[in-house]
Amino acid sequence: MPRRERNKFVKRGGIIEILIEDYAFGGKGIGRIRNEHGEFVVFVPNTLPGQLVKARVEKSKKKYAECKLIEVLKDSEDEVSVPYQQIPGAPYIKLPIEKQHEYKYTSTMSLFKKIGKVAHIEELFDEFVSSPNVFHYRNKMEYSFSAIGFDSENNTDVDEFTLGFKRRGTWWIGENLDKDSGLFDAELENKLKDIRKYFENTDLTPWHAPKRYGFFRYFVVRKSYKTNELLFNLVTTSEDLPNFDLHKFAEFLVEQFGDRVAGLLHTINDETGDRTIATSGSIKLVYGKDKIVEELLGLNFEISMKSFFQTNPKSAEKLYSKVIDYALENKEAIDNTVVMDLFCGTGTIGQILASKSNNTKIIGVDIVASAIKDARENAKRNNIEGVEFFAADVGKFLTEHPQYQNKIRTIILDPARAGIAPKTLKKIINLKADRMVYVSCNPATQARDTEQLMEAGYNIKKISLVDQFPHTAHIETVVLFEK
Repeated sequence: MPRRERNKFVKRGGIIEILIEDYAFGGKGIGRIRNEHGEFVVFVPNTLPGQLVKARVEKSKKKYAECKLIEVLKDSEDEVSVPYQQIPGAPYIKLPIEKQHEYKYTSTMSLFKKIGKVAHIEELFDEFVSSPNVFHYRNKMEYSFSAIGFDSENNTDVDEFTLGFKRRGTWWIGENLDKDSGLFDAELENKLKDIRKYFENTDLTPWHAPKRYGFFRYFVVRKSYKTNELLFNLVTTSEDLPNFDLHKFAEFLVEQFGDRVAGLLHTINDETGDRTIATSGSIKLVYGKDKIVEELLGLNFEISMKSFFQTNPKSAEKLYSKVIDYALENKEAIDNTVVMDLFCGTGTIGQILASKSNNTKIIGVDIVASAIKDARENAKRNNIEGVEFFAADVGKFLTEHPQYQNKIRTIILDPARAGIAPKTLKKIINLKADRMVYVSCNPATQARDTEQLMEAGYNIKKISLVDQFPHTAHIETVVLFEK
């Protein structure tokens, strides 16, 4: 079909106003353009049915377009007012949590029907697990500096020192966070404007993204729910470093937050890429300690600035409890056998499982050697026995450790967002386990993998949803597969 015919409805780069009518998985709102040429579908992420939105067309296909949300012009009738500053990271904060759950449940079920080819998925549904904290649940936040702000009255960007988040739909404009966003620590976020003033008074420049120049880049904060401590990381370039007193800044933080300050780190990032931790550059401790401790289901975990750790620890406890319920469901059948925690990372699930079960041998396997090192240290700190960690590729594991041949009866899978590569999934199937507990932060890739697992003789026995990220489109799924 000629290209111009494809653009009878929208053009790439064009700005449109559209009413959102439906909701698809992953927070994609669906709008429709109807004219003399027929009906055309438009997807706009982070939108809700009933909203009128302004969006930029990113991709224009023959039958549909994918857009980027610029702003919500009119709220949905379902939305309510909240006392928080709205940020791009919480697009559904005005939607009552019950309604958020409804959208997440419906869209996830339809995903398993369409992609996973599981016709009766609702009959296998076990439980929707809510986050214990609906607000202020996050344990980490990254705030960006920018030399470009936004003048909403004149609808234009301006030269301004900002500390907060990128303006929705842009990579070069920053917007100040002036008060609590409802996601992270309220005291910290209500004082962020004072921290911004401290930086402004130094006369050093914030990062200018188009020019790729500036001193201040990111301000990263981690929080422990166990101790209520805050661990700070200031990310700057190296050029003006002699003109900034890091120790004086540490004193300022202690003035603001007292003994809540666990430590201050400083990271040098001279790379032009947009990320907090540079692949080159350095990170050093300026004040206090470089780690905080968090507790999950009675076990303690040390977390550094670079560690991967669940962002919503209270909800993670619920998630892991569900995983362990599924793994130990038929306890008699797995006693004296081996449970493999695959893609185990720093070994959280394996350790919790070992602390709850006596006669089962648990092995944690991950290809990342540094994660396995952390896992072993965590297990030692928690005095956990009955769990062993291996840095290994799943395909070579049984060759390197033949003692586990035909012994692995249950496998726990917790892969990254991209899911499991088909070749890797084949290797997992070749381990010939009876059961798999598959945890996913991206049900779309899990639904895709379900088809391959069903072809290999595994069927879904039950599925639960866990809301780890209220006010976003994200949902975690826990699926029990049995042969």
